[in-house]
Amino acid sequence: MHGPFDLEALRAEFPAAQRMLYLDTAHQAPLATSIRAALHRFYDEGHASAGPKPVWLQRVEAVRARLAAFIGAAPEEIAFTKNTSEGLNIAANAIPFVSGDNVLMVHGDHPNNAYAFLNLRRKGVETRFVPLTAGTADIGTFAPHVDARTRAISISHVTFHAGHRFDVEALGRFCRDRGLLLVVDAMQSVGVLPIDVKRMGAAFVAAGCHKGLLVPQGMGFLYVDAALQGLEPAYLAAASLAEPPADFIARPDRMELRHGAGRFEIGNFNLPDLHALSAALDLIERVGVGNIERHVLALGDRLIAALDRLGIRLVGPRDRAQRAHIYVLDLPGEGWLNYLTASDVRVSPERDGIRISFGLFNTAADVDRLVEILARRIAMPERALAAG
Repeated sequence: MHGPFDLEALRAEFPAAQRMLYLDTAHQAPLATSIRAALHRFYDEGHASAGPKPVWLQRVEAVRARLAAFIGAAPEEIAFTKNTSEGLNIAANAIPFVSGDNVLMVHGDHPNNAYAFLNLRRKGVETRFVPLTAGTADIGTFAPHVDARTRAISISHVTFHAGHRFDVEALGRFCRDRGLLLVVDAMQSVGVLPIDVKRMGAAFVAAGCHKGLLVPQGMGFLYVDAALQGLEPAYLAAASLAEPPADFIARPDRMELRHGAGRFEIGNFNLPDLHALSAALDLIERVGVGNIERHVLALGDRLIAALDRLGIRLVGPRDRAQRAHIYVLDLPGEGWLNYLTASDVRVSPERDGIRISFGLFNTAADVDRLVEILARRIAMPERALAAG
């Protein structure tokens, strides 16, 4: 259990958060000084010695073990990927679907989750989109749609577009009881909420590392439950094999796959980002992901109370158990985004309004500053608003 953390010292790690009102971690985390330093050390090694590759590969395995422990997995259950979408596509193609099978997912979830499975139409696999019930997704949402040909449920832990936080652990129990595979997109939750993939009961968990894990874009990971035996990768390289040919001559009679998730890796790693991830885990573990969760929820409490005073509707959930760090304001994106950008506020437009997303470096003062900026525009005369 981590004690309180020094928020001001932590905030000093993120210069971008001091130069602007940065409320956009759900899009991309700003680069922390310690993570930037880890990247520089990697590039300095490459510059000075043309790359100590064996040392770098040893570090890859050390980071794999750390990341595995961070999410409650074993190292052999982790494959490194380029991003969430690659991980979801690997999962979709590894599940042994046959023509006539179906997979369920929430209508309006991230499109790249959907496309990974929609692409299986060519194999006769049906993707069924289930509407949210009462603003959330739970067992009751999916149960009426499960039939004898349902093989999997795919869902985001936290949705990107309104910040819904789904009870994936309950859904995991439901899937286990019915022999279904649960695929979880953890892009918006990893590094923000505590994650234990075994308690989730997930077959696959995919995520990128450039949001809650604070790493520049270009790296992700895929958890594959070790209990799943015989999964076959959609594409193959020497790195996928249990015994890669030492002489680099392919042998059709020696194609046994690596044990575990490593069979889904096909070659060179994003070494700079792996060094960055090591430094990011240092930072996150120093703070404690439980502290991060409590911190962003407290910021959300403060924001929701202020929105109520301003008469601005929150698009997503209000209940603490159903939200995390993402809050979408029911404000027309076009005019408000320009105004907020001009006010040096970094946010994202979303399908239902303006998305505010907190990071571990945000403060109560950030929320208060945002509220002042919102209130100022609300108070503007209509002719001033029309003028832009």
